[in-house]
Amino acid sequence: MNNDMTNPPLGRSPTGETNIERIVMRRVRIIRILGLIISTGVFAGLALVATLWGIGREVWVARVFENAPHDFISLLRFYVDAFLNTRVLVQTLVLATLASLTFLAREIIRLLFDFFAPPRS
Repeated sequence: MNNDMTNPPLGRSPTGETNIERIVMRRVRIIRILGLIISTGVFAGLALVATLWGIGREVWVARVFENAPHDFISLLRFYVDAFLNTRVLVQTLVLATLASLTFLAREIIRLLFDFFAPPRS
C-alpha cells in the first residue's frame, strides 16, 4: 500500500490537491456554472417568452390566425396591415419578439458551431 495515499502531508487531500487548489477549482466550477445559467442565450429565451406572453395578453391570437388568408402574397400583406393597425404596445412587443428570436437563434448557432468545431491544439 502506498504510504502517501494513506497519510497525505498536512494541507493535502488524498488526491494530492492542496486546500488552496481545491478552493480555487471549486470557485472556477461555480463561475462556469453561473456562466451557463446567466448567459445571453438564456436572457434572450426569457425575453422571447415574456414578449410572446405579452402579445398573448394584448391580442386574441386565435382570431388573427382565423382571419388570415391562405395564399402567401395575401398572407404577407395581411400581417403587415395587422401590424400597422395595432397599438404601439403590440408593435413594440412584436419587434422585441423578433429581436429576441433572432438573438436566440444566433446564440444557438454559435453554441452548435463551438460544440462541433474541431479542438484547437
